[in-house]
Amino acid sequence: MAGQDEIRCFVVGDIQTNCYAYVSQGDCLVVDPGASGARIAQQLADVRVTQVVATHRHHDHVGGVRALVEATGAPWAIGAIDAPRAVQALELSSHVFDVDGDDIADPPEPDVLLREGDVVEVGTARFRVLDTPGHTEGGIVLVGEGSATGVALVGDTLFAGSCGRTDLLGGDWSQMQATLARLAREIAPETTLLCGHGQPTTMAHELAANPYLS
Repeated sequence: MAGQDEIRCFVVGDIQTNCYAYVSQGDCLVVDPGASGARIAQQLADVRVTQVVATHRHHDHVGGVRALVEATGAPWAIGAIDAPRAVQALELSSHVFDVDGDDIADPPEPDVLLREGDVVEVGTARFRVLDTPGHTEGGIVLVGEGSATGVALVGDTLFAGSCGRTDLLGGDWSQMQATLARLAREIAPETTLLCGHGQPTTMAHELAANPYLS
């Protein structure tokens, strides 16, 4: 990653979701505000939040969207295929997870529907959208370009040593296998992977050690 860009991480919610704030030239892209949207906005008072993106529709990644966009006025975006179920995220998760909380809510209708090949820009950074079904039907990965070269925001598709579960509504193991094979081909080994849960890793490390990429 070149230049003066900055990445901030907030661990939010009961499932310990990583919310990332990518700051470039004073502007900020927030990815996966899973809970505590108002508090995330407070922590970003020194920058201008210009867009909010969710890598997929699960409540632990979109539950803070409403409060964050109300606090900042920023538009929010999600993969087009995940959008219809995103606005029912809490209801669809309630039979699996405890989704109670004062600062978590279903998001509003998205302002932008993201599709394969779209580009999300912030400052001098760009993120190319990859469709990555498997964990959900319409999950996406954001691959950095420009001043964000060398970074990828992978949501719950890929973790250090593991990958996203496919036993929830909309999950599909065969799609996940195809997605992981694609990421192994298309993401450069030196890329830092910012995962939806847990610690960051690199594609080189995962190619060498992750059994789901072998």
